[in-house]
Amino acid sequence: MLERVIAEWGGHEDFWVFGYGSLIWRPEFDFAERRPAHVHGWHRALKMWSRVNRGTVDNPGLVFGLLSGGSCRGMAFRIPQADALETLGRLWLREMPTGVYDPRWLDCVTPGGRVRALAFTLSRRSPNFTGELSEARYREIFASATGRYGTSLDYAMQTLEELQRHAIHDAALARLVRLAQAELSAEADGGKVASGLYRRKVSIPLPDPSPTSPTSPNDPE
Repeated sequence: MLERVIAEWGGHEDFWVFGYGSLIWRPEFDFAERRPAHVHGWHRALKMWSRVNRGTVDNPGLVFGLLSGGSCRGMAFRIPQADALETLGRLWLREMPTGVYDPRWLDCVTPGGRVRALAFTLSRRSPNFTGELSEARYREIFASATGRYGTSLDYAMQTLEELQRHAIHDAALARLVRLAQAELSAEADGGKVASGLYRRKVSIPLPDPSPTSPTSPNDPE
């Protein structure tokens, strides 16, 4: 699959990568340029099981996948052509150790024009796709799942904070974080000591009343 991606890129120009989750706040590679980017036909969703980084085999956590439908705002990173192969190799080790994603070239609308960027998408046929999760199930996962990089809740909050820093609004993610913070408030009101899983705080703007698009392993982050 890596060979296919390299062949499709061609090697004659700079390489672009689309980040929609932890790549935004922890890219772990050098880049020459970063732009806000908008892709159509795909949306960010906290619907991918994580059994190493944010959970365990017995108690899996969650990370983001890019699912078909709707639209997604994230960041596009430009990697100079001379550094692209080395960077792509390291990125592949991070995102594709078990081949869980479907790498795709997506058209990204950016302030500097359209670019074609590599994105790591998730198929609904993947065994790592969670399917629909209830609010109660999200609360359970947020409260209990933790892996080598920490909790699913901390991962979600870090992503939300970075999206806000770049003026990117994700209504579905903000709702999930509000759900976790409501649980924290309920614990405090009940006189319980808040779990360390809930100590991280993030400021969440009130939801926009207008309709929005759905944003509705070793594992990738």
